Amino acid sequence: MELQTLTYIVVGLTFALYIGIAIWARAGTTGEFYAAGRGVHPVANGMATAADWMSAASFISMAGLIAFMGYDASIFLMGWTGGYVLLAMLLAPYLRKFGKFTVPEFIGDRYYSQTARMVAVLCLIVASLTYVIGQMKGIGVAFSRFLELDYETGLYTGMVIVFFYAVLGGMKGITYTQIAQYCVLIMAYTIPAIFISLQLTGNPIPQLGLWGSLSDGTPLLHKLDMTLVDLGFGEYTAQKGSTLNMVAYTFSLMIGTAGLPHVIIRFFTVPKVRDARYSAGWALVFIGILYTTAPAVGSMAFYNLAKTVQPGPVAAEDGAMTYAERPEWFKNWETTGLLKFEDKNGDGRVQYRKGDSNELKVDRDIMVLANPEIAKLPNWVIALVAAGGLAAALSTAAGLLLAISTAISHDLLKGMFAKGISEKGELLAARIAMAGAIAVAGWFGLHPPGFAAQVVALAFGLAASSIFPALMMGIFNKNVNNTGAVLGMLAGLGSTLVYIFWFKGWFFVPGTAMAANIPANHFLGISPEAFGAIGALINFGTAIIVSKVTKAPPEHIQHLVEDIRIPKGAGEATGH
Repeated sequence: MELQTLTYIVVGLTFALYIGIAIWARAGTTGEFYAAGRGVHPVANGMATAADWMSAASFISMAGLIAFMGYDASIFLMGWTGGYVLLAMLLAPYLRKFGKFTVPEFIGDRYYSQTARMVAVLCLIVASLTYVIGQMKGIGVAFSRFLELDYETGLYTGMVIVFFYAVLGGMKGITYTQIAQYCVLIMAYTIPAIFISLQLTGNPIPQLGLWGSLSDGTPLLHKLDMTLVDLGFGEYTAQKGSTLNMVAYTFSLMIGTAGLPHVIIRFFTVPKVRDARYSAGWALVFIGILYTTAPAVGSMAFYNLAKTVQPGPVAAEDGAMTYAERPEWFKNWETTGLLKFEDKNGDGRVQYRKGDSNELKVDRDIMVLANPEIAKLPNWVIALVAAGGLAAALSTAAGLLLAISTAISHDLLKGMFAKGISEKGELLAARIAMAGAIAVAGWFGLHPPGFAAQVVALAFGLAASSIFPALMMGIFNKNVNNTGAVLGMLAGLGSTLVYIFWFKGWFFVPGTAMAANIPANHFLGISPEAFGAIGALINFGTAIIVSKVTKAPPEHIQHLVEDIRIPKGAGEATGH
């Protein structure tokens, strides 16, 4: 069957499944809309959490970054998975024990301040909106190629699908939809990886194939090292960035993961406190399946790309592929504008090199989606990958949009401005807020500032610098007061935003004289994506210092903190 027809069928069936689940699991109360009635099994919640968190950045962009960055991209593997250990051990059970619907609600009650709650809403919206931009980019990329729609049309189509099942079902509908989306995305990710690993190394397990050898006996990673050196890049397995930046980047992603509101609210859906920790553990298992496969996918994708465009020796005049003989997948991706060739020397060959002589520009976000085509896999596998990429982007977009809508309807409207609103009115407000958030996210998706994973990394940095420290101190430091928490969140968020704007130049119009004045050298070599770790330190330091020089929290708040952290009955047997 023709690829486009098959893709429409596969994607259409998955969309029908998502919408069907949303209708079946429609939320009828605010408890179901915000927390799925607190009745989700920990294994199911772990799977839904994995889908909620494994976004377009994980499915589409991370392996693309691994393909082009090599060893340096290990920061994404270490940071994003390590964050789940923090979440399981330090946050999830305690936040579930507190028993609220949202992160701002916890912060507002713990720091006995409506101002703290409002600042938390601000931090949540900034981080979540930044994150959702990456998902919209992934939706547009997947639609534009496989359904042969332009980027804008693909984005609008994705927005309509998210609107239908997220607005209708709330957390209840999203939870069961995300379970289905996890099944789709994990099959779509692992099946092509198994095929390609078998093709290149003869090993059906991609994680082992990465360390295997090609048909000529050369280890795959050694071949990649030689290939990149020949093309003028550094060795694939060698560290190319600064160690300080890698450490800061890893920590930013790690604590950003533990501070992401749309992930945290998933742990409010389970029946018991113990289930929250089990959910985080199961989520890590489900996430690990994809994350241990990603290095193989990225490495093999780059090898196939390099082998295609550079089939002969780099030094030979006829070593590069001619543009006229480019394969069908090359032509398909050219039509999307995400793969571009410029014949700089006029020889008709595609010269892929480091530096100004490079004639091939490849958007990193296409690597996972193009990989099955490059490897000449069956059309049904390519169609499955398209469905998986959309599932990853849609699942996380829905979770983020729910976090934004609950912050607006529950924390701002019911919690501050219309405390007497009925449950029916609050549910309507939540759905209206969700629709508004989708519209704003779609607008940002039309103007994405970078690769999906880069944009998402910025969102993690914003969450790391603002929300994570407030949660950690709220649970483990009873002496931090409301003034310290508010100033800490503002200092962390503000410093990170200023650093991002300063070095990304988003204040300026590209191509103008002002844009040319963007500083080139980062502070201590720390990139904007990694600055979240520094912002978190600023947040911690500000909150602790301000709390020491201002009035201590009320005694009942200090007892509340101890009650959250210490199980009931602890010390009774020993009399302590």
